[in-house]
Amino acid sequence: MLNIKNILILALALVLAPTFAQGVRIKDLTTIEGVRGNQLVGYGLVVGLNGTGDSKDTSFTIQSLINMLERMGVTVEPDKVQVDNVAAVMVTAELPAFARAGSNIDVSVASIGDAENLAGGTLMMTPLKAADGQYYAVAQGQLVVGSLAFGGETAKVQKNHPTSGRVPGGAIVEREPYNDFSNLSLLKYRLKDADFTTLERMTRVVNAYYGAPVAKAIDSVEMQINLPASYQNRLIEFVAEIENLDVTPDSLARIVVNEKTGTIVMGSNVRISTVAVSHGNLSLTISEAAKVSQPNPLGTGRTVVVPETSMNVVEEKSNIIVMNMGASIGDVASALNAIGASPRDLIAIFQAIKVAGALHAELVIL
Repeated sequence: MLNIKNILILALALVLAPTFAQGVRIKDLTTIEGVRGNQLVGYGLVVGLNGTGDSKDTSFTIQSLINMLERMGVTVEPDKVQVDNVAAVMVTAELPAFARAGSNIDVSVASIGDAENLAGGTLMMTPLKAADGQYYAVAQGQLVVGSLAFGGETAKVQKNHPTSGRVPGGAIVEREPYNDFSNLSLLKYRLKDADFTTLERMTRVVNAYYGAPVAKAIDSVEMQINLPASYQNRLIEFVAEIENLDVTPDSLARIVVNEKTGTIVMGSNVRISTVAVSHGNLSLTISEAAKVSQPNPLGTGRTVVVPETSMNVVEEKSNIIVMNMGASIGDVASALNAIGASPRDLIAIFQAIKVAGALHAELVIL
């Protein structure tokens, strides 16, 4: 369970980390234009289910099964087809960059009918196509569902999600995506998180490493690098050198809080203007007890039950702290720790400071 000491330690670690930490590799901050995966999708059938497949009301499953059997030379009557052991599914996968014909990729399978469970099923041969309409892979194999679902008419036990699964290495690449990477003379690096400062630092590091202005910043996302003449026909070696250069990235001042779990993460660039913070708790306890009232032994009257209510109010001492202009995250954590603020108290305090206009950071509430 989180406590204020853990938050203080985390905050101080974030403050001190930039002093000792090395830079981040360019390969971890950027991607190269043209070097990316492609989404694949296909429609198929899962067979071999133990009565947990689609019902007869799922007409497209019956049509698909009949079409598959007819392509195999089997003629069937639609009215006599039972699909309890068959389920219609969508198959998705990602074709990696530079994938070669014959290599294997993982596929995900999800039911689109009213099947109850895909456990134990086998995916039949399913062509997978990309956004250009071309087929690039074919998937087939045994499903790994990783769940269970058992039950009867009045009770059911289920763990995880039984109507989706994966086929590890279940697709074979049949067509290679076009890629003319080896003939490039201009490389375009794009930051995963747009930032002018980070891109300028990255450009400066590359130019300093090669001693020439080979890199040029285009905007907050893209950096273009011209292949030096000495690296002609050695593009892979050049890219390997670039992606292993270290750069110190910049980041926005941001505080992320999760009110459900009490989690707080604060960036090292968070700053606060001069502000006074007072925080205290009011505890009110109300209890009721039944008290019996009865007359004297020789007196007249009757015995009655009279409720008795007691109240106890406890107000904790409210401490006031003053945080000066430019206070860092370490100063904030130390000051809030001094008044005994809990993680949930911190969330309320940060919200109040933000409303007061003294918090110079983005406050993200999950």
